[in-house]
Amino acid sequence: MTFDVVSMGDTEPGFAFGGREAALTVAPGTVVELTTEDCFGGAVRGVDDLPSQVCAFPYLNPVTGPIAVAGAEPGDAVAVHFVDIRPARDWAVSSTFPHFGALTATHTTAMLHPALPERVWMYDVDAERGICRFRARASDLEIELPLDPMHGTVGVAPAANEVIMSITPGAHGGNMDTPEMRAGTTAYFPVNVPGGMISIGDGHCRQGEGEVCGTAVEAAMNTVVVVDLVKGAAPAWPRLEDDLHLMSTGSARPLEDAFRISQHDLVTWTSALLGLDELDAYQLVSQAGLAPAGNVVDTNYTMLAKLPKTALPGVSAYDGIHARLRETAERYLSQR
Repeated sequence: MTFDVVSMGDTEPGFAFGGREAALTVAPGTVVELTTEDCFGGAVRGVDDLPSQVCAFPYLNPVTGPIAVAGAEPGDAVAVHFVDIRPARDWAVSSTFPHFGALTATHTTAMLHPALPERVWMYDVDAERGICRFRARASDLEIELPLDPMHGTVGVAPAANEVIMSITPGAHGGNMDTPEMRAGTTAYFPVNVPGGMISIGDGHCRQGEGEVCGTAVEAAMNTVVVVDLVKGAAPAWPRLEDDLHLMSTGSARPLEDAFRISQHDLVTWTSALLGLDELDAYQLVSQAGLAPAGNVVDTNYTMLAKLPKTALPGVSAYDGIHARLRETAERYLSQR
């Protein structure tokens, strides 16, 4: 098996999905090396750097791209397999914002009491040891947490020439903030415009499910992906696959609608893969499925529906593309 390797180099960051020309066009099966900046654009470098003072709103959550896949047309699916995600610096940052997060008043959840204060936490990152260090701001407590690098924001250009800010998740992907988007995962997105136009950003050294305070351990990343094309197979919503699970996503408000979207997609996907009556698939997913939260803080919330492959005997999604991309990833890693 041969594959091409392309490095994106320095590109002008984007802050939206849609409305931009391709920064790079590659053939299906190409390995792409890229870098991404953290959600603050690298401007928050210490606990005194409050994002409201050092960041230019609304220019947050920069994404690298777009990457066009040659031959991708509306109705197809593009596959993005994450080969490697590594922190680019020895520090990372998290914060609370006024009017942002799951446990504070927001602009759409109006309360008379004050919003939570703006506060910054700095994390030391030791990639060789595989840890990031949490330091409490109001005491001397320090805890080493394991690195689990992932990308919070991955997606394609939306349909109908729409332009959607990078902070918003939807049917195009975007800021879904699921920890499942780690190395070893393949993500499938619907192609809405020629080339698909893949953009990636918002690297996290780690993140709890839900991203409850509104930010993860935010970091610049050096990332490697393999991109591929599945003709005529556009999913209604982004789907994920790793070695052990198939996963469907849903992004909406209220949270129960995000949950319903993800579950509906997984039930219908399971029905198609197994040739099952839809109610039989509904029963199977109800008893064997999981429902991890992506985010409960963004402009839309994201939920996942997750089914172990042990409940899908003999099934190979998208003609086994995940396994093929996994093999390409292993060969790339062995050669570099």
